[in-house]
Amino acid sequence: MTDTFAPPTDTPPSTPVPHVPEQPGTPSTPVLVDNPKLPAPGVHTEKRRPIVPPWLKDRSEFLTSARHTGARLGYASTYHGLRLPWYGIQLSAMAPRGACRFVVSTNRWLWDREAAPLRDYAVRQEDVAEYMALARLRGNRVRLRGLVTVIAAVFGLGFAIWLYVMAPEFLWVFAAGGVMTLGYFGQEPDAPVIGPAVMRTELQKLTGSIVLRALDAIGSPKISAAIKKGGDMDGMRFTSEITRDGPGYRADLDLPYGVTPDDVMDKREALASGLRRKVGCVWPSGDENEHEGRLVLWVGDKPMNETTKPAWPLLKDGQVDLFRPIVFGNDQRMRWVEVTLMFASIVIGSIPRMGKTFLLRLLLLICALDPRAWILAFDLKGTGDLGALEPVAHRYRAGEEDEDIEYILHALREIKAELRRRAKVIKSLPRSRCPESKVTPALANDKSLGLHPIGIGIDECQVLFEHEKHGAEIESICTDITKRGPALGIIGMYATQRPDAKSLPPGISANAVLRFCLKVMGHQANDMVLSTGAYKSGIRATMFSRRDLGICYMAGEGDDPRIVASAFVDAPKAELVVARARKLREEYGNITGHAIGEGPAETVGMDLLGDILKVVGADEEQVWNERVAAHLGELRPDVYGGWTAENVTAALKPWGVKTGQVWGTTDEGEGKNRRGIKRADVVAAITRRDADRVAA
Repeated sequence: MTDTFAPPTDTPPSTPVPHVPEQPGTPSTPVLVDNPKLPAPGVHTEKRRPIVPPWLKDRSEFLTSARHTGARLGYASTYHGLRLPWYGIQLSAMAPRGACRFVVSTNRWLWDREAAPLRDYAVRQEDVAEYMALARLRGNRVRLRGLVTVIAAVFGLGFAIWLYVMAPEFLWVFAAGGVMTLGYFGQEPDAPVIGPAVMRTELQKLTGSIVLRALDAIGSPKISAAIKKGGDMDGMRFTSEITRDGPGYRADLDLPYGVTPDDVMDKREALASGLRRKVGCVWPSGDENEHEGRLVLWVGDKPMNETTKPAWPLLKDGQVDLFRPIVFGNDQRMRWVEVTLMFASIVIGSIPRMGKTFLLRLLLLICALDPRAWILAFDLKGTGDLGALEPVAHRYRAGEEDEDIEYILHALREIKAELRRRAKVIKSLPRSRCPESKVTPALANDKSLGLHPIGIGIDECQVLFEHEKHGAEIESICTDITKRGPALGIIGMYATQRPDAKSLPPGISANAVLRFCLKVMGHQANDMVLSTGAYKSGIRATMFSRRDLGICYMAGEGDDPRIVASAFVDAPKAELVVARARKLREEYGNITGHAIGEGPAETVGMDLLGDILKVVGADEEQVWNERVAAHLGELRPDVYGGWTAENVTAALKPWGVKTGQVWGTTDEGEGKNRRGIKRADVVAAITRRDADRVAA
């Protein structure tokens, strides 16, 4: 019997049931809700297992397996080859004992000693018939084995005499082989002369009972109750056999009602303890093709950071189309992971020394392998980690000195002007050629339009955004690139080791499409990179260890964030990739800017204080910031275009100009208090600045 709220069983399901109010004191009759004639949905799903194993179909996986096998065979051959003389001495010393054992065992075999207990038993039981049968069997065996022994002895002696006469050098070879064979049989079983070259540690095979034991150990009341009841009563069951999946095992099962894979992911360390594996081996996740209660538990043979990664497919050959997905790393199962850089802005965050700069350089290498693209690489750390890109970079700078910041500022101003130009070009194109008002592969291929992809990579971007003089302008330009750049073919990439509101301004962090978060220390940094609520949803880059170099959560490519290990390309390998990219660009005709020794155009520098005095008349004692921003945009649209009152406030703060509530009138003549500045404060700031310059 189930819950109520359905028609009585004697009423056809299609017949409506009128509401009859119950009379006081009348007992209520429970009614069934399950209609036996209710048709099933008729929806069936099936999964076919591949006929050919995936590692045989994928060329890279096959080559990886072949290299691994070849390396092991080569190592074992070298190991044992170096020890052959010592093996020979040891086996020769054990040959007498082996000869004695051979004689003893041959004697037992010849006289059928293994059947002696049976004959003795028949004698003690006085079973004449059984004994006579065994005696006849022994006589036949002894005659046959004796004949074989005599023939072997005569043939062996004759063969030895023939070798002595015809080929005496081969006799020594056979004699040495015989001595080694006798020595092999003479060694102790628990101390063999020839040991393994590679010591193996056998992992426990994953079984259903081990999986249930581990799930019970995470402390979930619903899971533990379902396991005790047998599972099916609460919806918990294995949906398929446990199989090998790459370098590990895969188990698919339905969790109890109301439990999701995120609940298991939160207890990953306890789950690893229950499986008796390192935490880097255990990766629970959901199945995007199934319901929200389906758990896919993948248990690797080795931790992700200890598994040998296959070489990056683009390391030695290949060309990139930034409009298509490109391989850049592997997941836990060593399957390739692709990323689409076009139409996206990117943020990368982590604590120092976790591979953040390597990841940024890898993404810039991908851009470099598209011969149409411009590359702008700015290394604010100043160590030259992006230096390999110089031969193909349109703009490049490494350092955080004032001249470096000025160079980057001019380069970004060029990009802002390029944004405006591209918007006008796309607006002027007919709808038939640009139906979605954004850059397409066909438009990027047309050199006359100048809509080629542009990749901008800024490492330690917080240095730019927090600069006391130019930080506000740079933040404004980068925010514009993040918002409008993707549709116009410009990819902004920002990497920082301190993810917070200052190093990743809200205008950038909120509009970035692709997010890569390596190890961080707290939930604030985690959510700053991966978006608000990620930590609460179980997407936690805090779980990575200091050994998980290059391993990150990637969000924005697909519906759900996933764990990825970026391909490892060190500086020498990066230089080889750039050399190949340079040749592609020479053939295409796209060697520009820094790659041919040209820097950004020296545009007019921003003198904010002087410009404010130009737009605020001497008769205006105080003015609203929003009007200052509007007048500055009219004065120099290439510098101040898009500025708001907040930009004015932030830009004046380093000069000691305070903003506050000032009285003003609207265009309609209505008087109001709004945030603004006093002209006298700006004049005083200029006086202090000039005095400091004279003193310097």
